[in-house]
Amino acid sequence: MEVQETRVQTDRVLTIPNILSMARLVGVPVFLWLILRPEFGGPKSDGWALLVLMLSGVSDYLDGKLARRWNQISSLGRLLDPAADRLYILSTLVGLTWREILPLWLTAVLLARELVLLVVVAVLRRHGYPPLQVNFLGKAATFNLMYAFPLLLLSDGSGWLASLAAIFGWAFAGWGTTLYWWAGVLYVVQVRRLLRADTMAD
Repeated sequence: MEVQETRVQTDRVLTIPNILSMARLVGVPVFLWLILRPEFGGPKSDGWALLVLMLSGVSDYLDGKLARRWNQISSLGRLLDPAADRLYILSTLVGLTWREILPLWLTAVLLARELVLLVVVAVLRRHGYPPLQVNFLGKAATFNLMYAFPLLLLSDGSGWLASLAAIFGWAFAGWGTTLYWWAGVLYVVQVRRLLRADTMAD
């Protein structure tokens, strides 16, 4: 069974989970365009932007679940899924910060974590290793942020719904940011142990 899963992981490309991940990637510029339309004199399209974010969250859940259930885990999928997650987070940070919904300091904190991981991945590649798999903590952080961003976008209004969205949005943002950095630190620790074991083996 393990051999079969490895073969599927390396050989399959056009799978349902991969198609879902590709669709999420296509949705990134669409979302960014929708959220920034008011800044360039266009009509407010937050409802459509929220819909794109919701669909991306659903597809993020489905692509991993279907890949495991149908034994369609692929090398391409392992690249597409985290790439789509990061691009959605980055595009949402750009859009919400531009709209002054997110404070600049929070954006800087999240972007700093991304820069740290970029350096770590570059170190891995220099030693001949591919990026490590996304751990459960990293996925949990992403889910929290993907809940936080639509709620914070919804809070950019008036009335009880906007107030309620702000409360829950900032709660998810706090949890997500903490978990995001925690997952990043664990990733760095994993890489350090891997490289140290590699050095000792030589």
